[in-house]
Amino acid sequence: MDMDQVKINKLEIENVKRVKAVKLEPSPSGLTVIGGKNRQGKTSVLDAIAWALGGNKFRPTQAQNADSVIPPTLKLTLSNGLVVERKGKNSDLKVTDPSGRKSGQQLLDSFVSELALDLPKFMTASPAEKAETLLDVIGVKDQLAQLQQQITLIYNQRLAIGQIADQKAKFAKEQAYYPDAPSVPVSAAALIRQQQDILARNGENQRKRQQLQQLKLQHDQTEAKMQRLSEEIAQLQARLADANQRWHKEDADIQIAEKTVAQLQDESTAALEASLQNVEEINAKVRANLDKDKAEDDAKQYRAQYDTLTNRLEAVRDQKRALLNSAKLPLPGLTVEDGQLMYQGFNWDSMSGADQLKVSTAIVRAINPKCGFVLLDKLEQMDLDSLAEFGQWLEQEGLQAIATRVSTGAECSIIITDGRAEAPETEPAAAPAAKWEAKY
Repeated sequence: MDMDQVKINKLEIENVKRVKAVKLEPSPSGLTVIGGKNRQGKTSVLDAIAWALGGNKFRPTQAQNADSVIPPTLKLTLSNGLVVERKGKNSDLKVTDPSGRKSGQQLLDSFVSELALDLPKFMTASPAEKAETLLDVIGVKDQLAQLQQQITLIYNQRLAIGQIADQKAKFAKEQAYYPDAPSVPVSAAALIRQQQDILARNGENQRKRQQLQQLKLQHDQTEAKMQRLSEEIAQLQARLADANQRWHKEDADIQIAEKTVAQLQDESTAALEASLQNVEEINAKVRANLDKDKAEDDAKQYRAQYDTLTNRLEAVRDQKRALLNSAKLPLPGLTVEDGQLMYQGFNWDSMSGADQLKVSTAIVRAINPKCGFVLLDKLEQMDLDSLAEFGQWLEQEGLQAIATRVSTGAECSIIITDGRAEAPETEPAAAPAAKWEAKY
């Protein structure tokens, strides 16, 4: 059996839902548009194809045409030579391969993608489900899940560290700071010791001052005595000479003492006394400064941890991007970001209708590469330029799309009117035209 993509070469439908009789040979690649007004049977053609290939889970609730007593009949000829039929009262399935042997639904399931028969199932899925489908297709779902788990863990760690860093920085900013306060708390005992040392030095100075006064007093007493004894000078000449010698010596001592005393400077304990009185206030300022410094240091440390986690987070994200870039994606520009499908930088909601169809078709084709066709309903939402662009892309990819559109214009391959196929007013300008046949 040909292992190339399987496409629909020909379909014949009778009495299915609104369809009365339609034969169609879709274009082998590109877009085959089934046009017509509302409630004429366009969607019924797609439902019939899905039923024929997808099995009874695609069987319409009211499969038989309400205006006919003849059971539904479906016959599809595929590019691999298989002929798929459903007819008779129970619409039993018959699959015949090129050699004439019969096969069943299991054979069809091997090359028919369920989403190709029901593309809206993919298009209406949640963003996470779309992304998961793509990751399944390219085979990196488990690896990507592990990387995403690492990203989430590191992100949460970084978030917690960042919050702590912000709190520390805010606390540090709110703290009062006293630039005139010492860098360490003041010790009252040390201040008292300093005060006692100063008082001791001042006491020594006072002793020297008293010694000077005593020497001056002795000098004055001696002078007075000399005056009283002036009358006895003659008799006491020898004694006077001796006294003069003693005076000269004492005079030198006095001069030395005066010089020493003049150089003495008493130290003030006023600053120490003020410090002792304000020691708690000073220490409170010191503690405030230390708290502020510690908070700032803590904030810096947590910010450094935050930056480290940021680098780790980017490294894991780079691994994730590299994994996706190295994977064989079904469409250039297609990727997954933060659990969402992205195409050309846009998420699903921001894509044009044509891009949504292109992405969906590419992914569905990748799910089962053997399935070379897709069914599309309600393409009236696309303007003619977008429709032509989509059709060109399908041709380029070698894909077959059978679609419906509320229109009777030249873009339609056939027109369905009251359940029957008609030729469009003008031949479609796109791709190789589908062949149609009205059956009466």
